[in-house]
Amino acid sequence: MFTKKFTAAMPPFALVFSFVFLFVFSLVPASGAAATTSLSSCSSITVDKSITKGTTLPCLDSKSKVIIEAIRGPVVLNVFGSWCEPCQEEIPHFLDLAKMHKVAIVGVDVEEANIAAGRAFVAKKGMSWPILFDVNSITRGIFGLGVPVTWFIDARGKVVYKQIGIIQSDAVLSAEVSKYLGIKL
Repeated sequence: MFTKKFTAAMPPFALVFSFVFLFVFSLVPASGAAATTSLSSCSSITVDKSITKGTTLPCLDSKSKVIIEAIRGPVVLNVFGSWCEPCQEEIPHFLDLAKMHKVAIVGVDVEEANIAAGRAFVAKKGMSWPILFDVNSITRGIFGLGVPVTWFIDARGKVVYKQIGIIQSDAVLSAEVSKYLGIKL
């Protein structure tokens, strides 16, 4: 009734602008504040600084680069893509693990359209750990073709376990951290 008369009387430009305006503001949290998750610095990633060559990836925050082969743990390294439905399904388990502050998490964002898409996804999901960005799928030879993939890396940098596919629950992730990294959660 009112909507029909109101929209019929509006010029097409104003109508389009109104819908765009409503769509954009529907993305803002109910509190009215914009999302405040900022990208984590990759400076917190433990690396063996004596390793100077290897597969180098930029951090999603564009402030540093990390050599994958230099990463030392204990750390849970999760390879994901925003376009990957199973990756999205397992993110809540990593969010819960991150809240415990007992083990480091590093993400590797693969096959994104661009770095801005990766940043937007990470902010939207509230991922608070360092994220590396695989610009040109250079990690395919390391992690394989499919995602999600999760590696458990010990203090010497040895991959002690590879989880191929989705992490199904908090319990599964906690059990793997305990079993493979020796960290009781």
